[in-house]
Amino acid sequence: MSGHSHAKNVARQKEAGDKKKSTVFSKLLKAISAAARASDLNPDFNPTLRTAVEKARAANVPKDNIERAIKKADSSAPMEELVIEAHGPEGIAIIITALTDNSNRTLREVRHLLEANGAKWAEPGSVRWAFTPEPVNFCKAKFPQTISHDSKLKLATLVSLLEEHEDVVSIFPASS
Repeated sequence: MSGHSHAKNVARQKEAGDKKKSTVFSKLLKAISAAARASDLNPDFNPTLRTAVEKARAANVPKDNIERAIKKADSSAPMEELVIEAHGPEGIAIIITALTDNSNRTLREVRHLLEANGAKWAEPGSVRWAFTPEPVNFCKAKFPQTISHDSKLKLATLVSLLEEHEDVVSIFPASS
């Protein structure tokens, strides 16, 4: 009865949970570093940093990691925020925001994920018009598109793969 060890099953489950938690932690810590670079290192005087720290604490990120991310903001390479536009299944508009220290690497990896899942890279400005600009990000589609069930499954797969990428912060598809 190989493969039926209780310890192995627990280890596999813990490994999957740890991978998800690691991805979330790294995204939150990158957001903290970027907010600290943009302005004051004190969360009391930097509302963006304060919000990022609150989100990290809500996700149970250890306090030491948060402090390290703030200190790292002084010495590390600058973080760049990217807004990537794409057309998904049935031409649905998608906006992807990413935070990275190497934009070439991130753009290449996101482009590969898009192409491997039937989506196409879009020129800057060709998708952004379809979203209502919000103060923080693009969260609401002006004209939500209705797509078939198969396309919804393809879109869900694409979104989950993009969410697993460590540099991707958020994904906004214009679907209803």
